[in-house]
Amino acid sequence: MAAVLGVVLAAGCGGAERVATERLVIAVQPTATAEQLAAESEELERFLEARLPNVDVELSVPTLFSGVIEALRSGEADAAFMSAWPAALAEKHAGAEVVLAEVRQVLIDRESVERPFYYSYWVVMPGSGYTSLADLKGRRVAFPSPLSTSGYVMPMARLVALGHVTPGEDEADPEQFFGQVLFAGGYTQAWQALESGQVDATVIAGDVPEALYNEVLASTRVIDSQGPIPSHAVVFGKTLKEPLRSRLREALMALGDEQHRQLMRRFTSGIFVRFQPATAAEHLASLHRSLQATNLQFTERPR
Repeated sequence: MAAVLGVVLAAGCGGAERVATERLVIAVQPTATAEQLAAESEELERFLEARLPNVDVELSVPTLFSGVIEALRSGEADAAFMSAWPAALAEKHAGAEVVLAEVRQVLIDRESVERPFYYSYWVVMPGSGYTSLADLKGRRVAFPSPLSTSGYVMPMARLVALGHVTPGEDEADPEQFFGQVLFAGGYTQAWQALESGQVDATVIAGDVPEALYNEVLASTRVIDSQGPIPSHAVVFGKTLKEPLRSRLREALMALGDEQHRQLMRRFTSGIFVRFQPATAAEHLASLHRSLQATNLQFTERPR
């Protein structure tokens, strides 16, 4: 169990004073290398410890997405910063609870807004003759990643909703509809594949860096979209009990204060604005519907 109660000795005028301490482990989804995240983790740990007296905060970065879920399930972590799909799996397999949603500075139809959700868009080159997803039957398409909520799960759910893909009892298979499917490794790489003529269409999301978003939309034509797509979330594990549970929640919400916002922007999300209270039922509703429609499974292996 991660939230371990310990005792330290502090010198006082009457001798040694016993001070109760707790160890609080927060797992971080590996969106960057452990070395990159470690460079910023100490500052965030100090911020949280200043608001959680007598609590030793440790930020842990498992090497895999699934490692965060397992850490919550086993009690090796008490809380986690997670994207939407892993958060849904943590709820299902680790008994974790979504308590906060990340409000981000996102782009919705070219407008910059602060929202806990965003949209993604199917784009083609302007000179192509494609005007709808139906026109892409048998064509080449690039997805950023098979683990991406905005770049794969929700676009696949859109294809199912339009009747272009029929999952049945198995996972929805994009090769039922497209002639060639490329998992490019990210939104930048997917855009490069479209720009260079390797594929006929790709997907861009409203939470990518603004420069990339504007470059793609200025150079392409949108033929369809999907959303709302839930942003990242904070989940609490079963090991996290009151009163520490409420204290951590308030400390994390304080990161949205303008003078502290850069901590999270440097650490995990360059478009972070604040955290707001949430539940899985409300924050992950559109994702749950999409997963049910597609039967997609979270698998950390090359495709």
